[in-house]
Amino acid sequence: MLHEIKLKDKYIDPFTDLDYAEAKGFDEGKMEGKIEGLAEGIEKGIEKGKIERNIEIAKELKSLGIPIEQIATATKLQIEDIEKL
Repeated sequence: MLHEIKLKDKYIDPFTDLDYAEAKGFDEGKMEGKIEGLAEGIEKGIEKGKIERNIEIAKELKSLGIPIEQIATATKLQIEDIEKL
């Protein structure tokens, strides 16, 4: 047939061979999961970086004598956390 594929020394019909379809679906699902996991990891890393940057900014503003309430407003950090810096 025209749409047969040679796979491990045998020809299969990808339109009717359930093992092939199952394996292909599994591989596609695995790849999709990896992509979603990578995207989630990148997103978490970016968020962590923003928080760390805001902490550094808060430290600098605090050392300049800026009121803690204003620092909290500017950095979105909690007043209690800024007081501990």
